[in-house]
Amino acid sequence: MFDLTLAIMLFLAALSYFSHNITVTIALLVLIVIRMTPLQQTFPWIEKQGMTVGIIILTIGVMAPIASGTIPSSTLMHSFLHWKSLTAIAIGIFVSWLGGRGVTLMSTQPTVVGGLLIGTIIGVSLFRGVPVGPLIAAGLLSLMLGKG
Repeated sequence: MFDLTLAIMLFLAALSYFSHNITVTIALLVLIVIRMTPLQQTFPWIEKQGMTVGIIILTIGVMAPIASGTIPSSTLMHSFLHWKSLTAIAIGIFVSWLGGRGVTLMSTQPTVVGGLLIGTIIGVSLFRGVPVGPLIAAGLLSLMLGKG
């Protein structure tokens, strides 16, 4: 029996591989293995907690240079004195707010999730983007739709 979902996932994994985006390739291959084994019973947990776990890991990666001392506290303090750093702070606040709107939109309008995910995978695979796009894309979409 032909499994269209599996075929799409394999196609996206191949696309990611050939565009040298190993992160998405690995993620898709892990999901394929989970789908094809008894581990598929973990999908409800992954769907519910995966985003949170991913954001925690991403945050750890971003904060590690501060925790390790690679970025000294004096550099952080200077962030409040330079216009570029202040602009970065403002943009960070805006993008975080957009991401929050995106989470709300994705949970209240699940019909948009597929398009956001496919767009993100294409963006990551073909345009060297990073897979944090669905939240921001959903946030932007929520602004356009007036939702969230």
